[in-house]
Amino acid sequence: QVQLVESGGGLVQPGGSLRLSCAASGISFNIYEMGWYHQAPGKQRELVAAITTGGSTNYADSVKGRFTISRDNAQKSVTLQMNNLKPEDTAVYYCNAQYKSGGYLFDNYWGQGTQVTVTS
Repeated sequence: QVQLVESGGGLVQPGGSLRLSCAASGISFNIYEMGWYHQAPGKQRELVAAITTGGSTNYADSVKGRFTISRDNAQKSVTLQMNNLKPEDTAVYYCNAQYKSGGYLFDNYWGQGTQVTVTS
């Protein structure tokens, strides 16, 4: 059974920091591309940051320079360090695992989400 379990969300003031973690089980973690998405009320879920199996990273323009994604294959975990948080970062954050091969998406798993609220 595949599980992605997020932790680390919460309430923070503008300019503050949070660190989200996602622990994976039930998958061969090192062959999965990992990502963090967020979804604000009334909006579509969108990519925040992703990291490939080789460690290459990709960020949404809105978080470049503020967020850092990293992975630990031995611990089967992915982390999103969020600095200089803004009210517009408020959303539910979801961990995502994708297995791709030959340009095709074979597996796509989601965590249950963790709420991040940035407010003064």
